[in-house]
Amino acid sequence: MISLLDILSPECIKVPLKATDKKAAIEELVDVLAAAGKVHDSKALKESVWTRELTRTTGIGHGLAIPHGKTDGVKQLAMAIGKPASPLDFASIDNRPVSLVVLLASPLDKTSDHIQALAKISRLMNSEEFRTKMYSADSAQSIYDLLKRQEATSAAPKPAGV
Repeated sequence: MISLLDILSPECIKVPLKATDKKAAIEELVDVLAAAGKVHDSKALKESVWTRELTRTTGIGHGLAIPHGKTDGVKQLAMAIGKPASPLDFASIDNRPVSLVVLLASPLDKTSDHIQALAKISRLMNSEEFRTKMYSADSAQSIYDLLKRQEATSAAPKPAGV
């Protein structure tokens, strides 16, 4: 199973985002990935993510958006997280603004890893307690540390009979 810590580094987390709308948030997070050397064609990735966003919103509810795109401008799966200064309208399925944007970038040939990562993000953020901690985190490092603790907990073997 894919570990989100394999595709996310602290320098790819931005708190707060400067963006005040959905498109600017996507572009800002792509720029964060590009600055970290994770994307060599940021224009192609921005187009891929935005085209996907126009097809169907990635605002999945509960204050979370997971915009994502696949392009050959990315060599390996990469993730960026941004926390807007104030919640953004992402045209979410529950009509509520977004407090956390998790952008996933994948090479064209990594569909399985892409889907696994999307599923893992969704599963982690399904926990209301974890979501609340993420939304109240005040720095990139605190978001990274929360994910690290959550990954360690979810990777721990379950006791027999549970």
